[in-house]
Amino acid sequence: MSQETAAVDANANAGFWKELDSWKTPVAKEVGPTVEVGSKAPWSQHLRLPDGKPTLVVFLRHCGCPFAEKTFRALADLSDKVPGVHCVAISHSSEEATDKWLPLVGGTWNVDVVIDEERDLYAKWGLGISSTWHAVNPLTLWNVFSLGKNEGIWNRPTESGSRWQTSGAFAVDRDGTIRWAHVARTADDMPDLKAAMTALGHSPPENKRHSKHEHQ
Repeated sequence: MSQETAAVDANANAGFWKELDSWKTPVAKEVGPTVEVGSKAPWSQHLRLPDGKPTLVVFLRHCGCPFAEKTFRALADLSDKVPGVHCVAISHSSEEATDKWLPLVGGTWNVDVVIDEERDLYAKWGLGISSTWHAVNPLTLWNVFSLGKNEGIWNRPTESGSRWQTSGAFAVDRDGTIRWAHVARTADDMPDLKAAMTALGHSPPENKRHSKHEHQ
C-alpha cells in the first residue's frame, strides 16, 4: 500500500469515528429555564447582551447539518440586508470544525460567530439535549432529502458537535429584552429569521435581488 493510499484510508477512518461521535449522547448540562418573550436575555462573558444594538442570536445545530447550513445562510444574508441588527451565530462544534465549515456555506458576511463547544451558552438559554424523535423522525429524514434535492443543501461531514443538541433563535432588543423566540421542536424546525427581524422593528427589504449564496 502506498503512503498516499494509506493517508486516504487513515483520513476516511478518522472521519468515520468523528461521525460516530456525533451520534453519542453528550454530557448532560444543567439547563436553564426556557427563554421567553418579555424576559431579559441571559448574560454571559462570551455573549454580552445588551450590547447597544438590537441583536439576532441563532444557536446552530452541528456543523455539517443541512438545516444548520440553511439557517446560517439565511442569517448571513440578513446580516447584509439589515445592517442595523447585530447578527450572532453560536456553534457548539469546535473552532477548527466551524472555521472549516463556514467558507463551505458561503462565509460569515456580517455575522459574528461564537464558539461554545462545551454548550454552556446553549444551556444558559434553555437549550438542552433532544430526544431521538427530535433528530430522526420520518418527516425530518424526508426533509433532509427534500432540502438536498430542492435547494442543493446536503449533509456535509460532521467533524465535531452533537446531533442531539437542540437549536434555537432569539431576537433581543437594544435593552436586552427578548422580543421573539424560537426553540426547535425537531431537527428540521428552522427559525423564521425574517419574523425575528420584524419583531425588532427592522423588516428585511422585499426586493427580488439574488442572494450571493444562490450561485455557489
